[in-house]
Amino acid sequence: MQQGIHFISGLPRSGSTLLAGILRQNPRFHAGMTSPVGSMYMALEKSMSRRNETAVFIDSKQRRDLLAGLFTSYYSNVQADKVVFDTNRMWCAKLPGLTQLFPAARIICCVRDVSWVMDSIERLVRRNAFEPSGMFGYESGGTVFSRIGAVAGSEGLVGFALDALKDGFFGEQAPAMILLEYDALVSDPTRALKMVYDFIGEPWFDHDFDNVEYDADEFDLALGAPGLHTIRRKVEFIPRQTVLPPQLFHLFHGDMFWRDPNANPHNVRIVSPV
Repeated sequence: MQQGIHFISGLPRSGSTLLAGILRQNPRFHAGMTSPVGSMYMALEKSMSRRNETAVFIDSKQRRDLLAGLFTSYYSNVQADKVVFDTNRMWCAKLPGLTQLFPAARIICCVRDVSWVMDSIERLVRRNAFEPSGMFGYESGGTVFSRIGAVAGSEGLVGFALDALKDGFFGEQAPAMILLEYDALVSDPTRALKMVYDFIGEPWFDHDFDNVEYDADEFDLALGAPGLHTIRRKVEFIPRQTVLPPQLFHLFHGDMFWRDPNANPHNVRIVSPV
């Protein structure tokens, strides 16, 4: 990682896989879907805590070196001249540590109207009507109300990511973040990506937004969610009607907290639709 590392985080179903698919067109960049580094990072933190009686032999510098070494070891097979982008929804909640380990790193947070995040999840469930999803413990029962309730809780797929996003957004390290709205990315990808490039300090690369490729079929099948990381080849905005009942769809309208200019104490950059 001689050229440095950045992070992709934010909400699920909000364009992180699409963003990775676009960025990897640049030969200088290495990007992909959610990596195992996040879960290994947390496991290493836990193993070095006072819960482990031998942790008394690990000082603060060793903790930092071990955590930094995790990234170096995992990405050791990546060409040294590439900039690494690691993806995980938990990174927003780990900014105090990440900004100490990698002061030059930036966190690109993919966000979206939470109502449409929920719609996208439910749409995926209905598309795979004969395949119980790992997102719901492979249970085949339930309704749209129980499924949305499950992912909306603080331990759920969306609820955790939203809480982590707020954790980073209102914390002292928030200036290291940029929020990239899904609608901005798909409606005007050139403008959105130029703002991201400017934020991370990289020279512009002419991307082909008509031919974006990414393949994670084996992972999606193992999770019981075929199509979870499937992206359309052409980056474009496609309007649609929601599949959620009205009371569910409108339940999350107040969750786009980043849209309120008075609730952005650290002046985090927001890439919104024009």
